[in-house]
Amino acid sequence: MKSTRARHAGPSRAVIYVRISQDRTGAHLGVDRQREDCEALAESRGWEVVEVYVDNDLSAYSGKPRKDYRRMLADLELGTATVVIAWHTDRLHRSPTELEEYIDLSQRRGVDTHTVQAGELDLSTSSGRMTARIHGAVARHESEHKAERVARARLQKAKAGKFGGGLRPFGWGMPTGETRKKAVKGTAEEIDVPVLDMTKLIPEEGAALEVGSDMILSGGSIRGWVRWLADKGLLSTTGKAIAPPAARDQLLRPRNAGIAIYQREEIGRGLWEEAVPEPTFRAVVAILTNPDRVTTTGSQPKWLGSLIYRCGRPGCTSTARCTKVGGSKMPSYRCQADHGGGRHADRLDRYIVDLLVERLSQPDAVDLLEPAPDGINAAALQLESEQIRRRLTDLAGLFGSGQITMAQFTEGSDTARAQLEGVTSQLARAAVTDPLVGLVGVPDVRAAWEACDLGRQRTVLRTLMDVTLHPPRPGRMPDGGYFDYDAIEVRWKR
Repeated sequence: MKSTRARHAGPSRAVIYVRISQDRTGAHLGVDRQREDCEALAESRGWEVVEVYVDNDLSAYSGKPRKDYRRMLADLELGTATVVIAWHTDRLHRSPTELEEYIDLSQRRGVDTHTVQAGELDLSTSSGRMTARIHGAVARHESEHKAERVARARLQKAKAGKFGGGLRPFGWGMPTGETRKKAVKGTAEEIDVPVLDMTKLIPEEGAALEVGSDMILSGGSIRGWVRWLADKGLLSTTGKAIAPPAARDQLLRPRNAGIAIYQREEIGRGLWEEAVPEPTFRAVVAILTNPDRVTTTGSQPKWLGSLIYRCGRPGCTSTARCTKVGGSKMPSYRCQADHGGGRHADRLDRYIVDLLVERLSQPDAVDLLEPAPDGINAAALQLESEQIRRRLTDLAGLFGSGQITMAQFTEGSDTARAQLEGVTSQLARAAVTDPLVGLVGVPDVRAAWEACDLGRQRTVLRTLMDVTLHPPRPGRMPDGGYFDYDAIEVRWKR
């Protein structure tokens, strides 16, 4: 069918639209080549190019807004040009919805479309519009097929235990001694960068993950590990200080235990060196994700007994907080319910520490340790855990192929997840470390105590003691402070 559109007399005003999905070098080489070909086409036809619109490193299929494409449509509505030049139709559209919008605009404003690779796209005729829609459908299919190939490749890579790409994970990436070329973004230059073996642990970072896991298992805190990392001069893989949220995420990564994941689901063992055993990892996850875990939002406690020591006033259930009040320069523990009366924090903490060290130094201190869980076979539990996870994967496959109903899938999944939760809990019990380990049976208990971070010390305090602060009896001490040792009630828990 011949076009019914009237051709424009004299030189036509044209605009050029160029787009490239991925610009790995950042040098705009792809869009520059497209523009050169489009400008050559305009020159051969005698068209005047009034504007060039560029969307670089942006896929039409991704659904993200293309700013220059939208700007071009707005300008065409205003009559800026009567010809659009593109390198190929798939540079303009890969969405049927976008194509229909473009067809409607072209018909209303009398816009012709020409491409370097596919020729003229005559949208004024039914056959021309059919051709455009076929091109669009083919382009859409290619995009979807490519997405499927990429997803399958990523799944296959994850199942093989290989690194999925992106930022180097903290802990892995030993230099191989080889280099590769990498483009400098925004330029055409290339630099040599070291090739990293993502299956090999970096000794100091792997040791840091092990230390962090052990700290959590023995009652330490994320912030305590963050301070340890800072003291050791260890930074994130982007060269920044590691903050508590990032530190927590690092300890919760299945990769630490050599577990491969895909789309947040565990799919098997990886091909890299593990930083911690799986039971240790499961225990860390159980502790850090426990909703009843004692954590402190905002500023961290700086004193041993803050929010642990209890007020002994009759009927009061509050804990004491260390503050400076009444113009005093000396920190004091005071009831949060403001019952009055303060205890010098330094003196009270020293007294409690002396009691703890003395008790842990006794010959029978070993009796304070919790007995190891009986009858827990970590290897068997780990095997059972993997079997349950495979069963969950199989259930998903059966439901996806229509072999089981939603009700059957839900019932089977709920049962399997309940079993998995029990196995994980047992694995965690097998790995959790009594906070007193490392303080009992050592030659110098006080030195071992002082080597612990405050979080670990507070955990030991919670484990061994209930400390209640009763109203003190006035009595001036030699240094001018008030302190009544008899008003400090200590109840041993073990």
